[in-house]
Amino acid sequence: MSSQLKQRFLKLLKEDEEFRYAVAGLLGLEEILKRLDRHEEQLVKLREDMNKLREDMNKLREDMNRGFELIERRISALGARWGLQTEEAFREGLKGILEKEFGVKVERWVERDKEGMVYDHPSDIEVDIAVKDGKTILIEVSSNIKASDIPIFRRKAEFYEKVTGVKADRLVIVTPYADDKALEMAKKFGIEIYTKV
Repeated sequence: MSSQLKQRFLKLLKEDEEFRYAVAGLLGLEEILKRLDRHEEQLVKLREDMNKLREDMNKLREDMNRGFELIERRISALGARWGLQTEEAFREGLKGILEKEFGVKVERWVERDKEGMVYDHPSDIEVDIAVKDGKTILIEVSSNIKASDIPIFRRKAEFYEKVTGVKADRLVIVTPYADDKALEMAKKFGIEIYTKV
């Protein structure tokens, strides 16, 4: 820049208020634009960091959900296994007491239901039978009983009668837990439920 141009520029800055404000505004605007550029870079980086964090959080959530599902499956399997083992132990204990103390013969009856009378498809049907003085009692031992289990037990009794020609004198369910609907339905069908509830 020539010295004449500099002097003219400085003179305008001193004497012309409008020119002075225009130059100040331009200088300020340039500074603001520089700052905005810096902030925009920081915002872009922040946005990238937030997107990465969101991806990491989603992955963590997926991993946690998979972990919870695995734990739930293992607990369910353990519960089912414990329930079956408990039912078997209780069944053996009941059989021992009834046979030794009361002279009741108890046996496990298993028969193939080829027509699907009980479960609507071919399956093996199991039920405990107690016999004394010519009276037959069908016994179902289960870790818990729902209302939907009652008609199944009733169909087991009908299947037993169809196969053996013997109508059970009593139908008995032994369980530590039966819901209210199951108790109500059992009463309606003449099925006795022995439970702690």
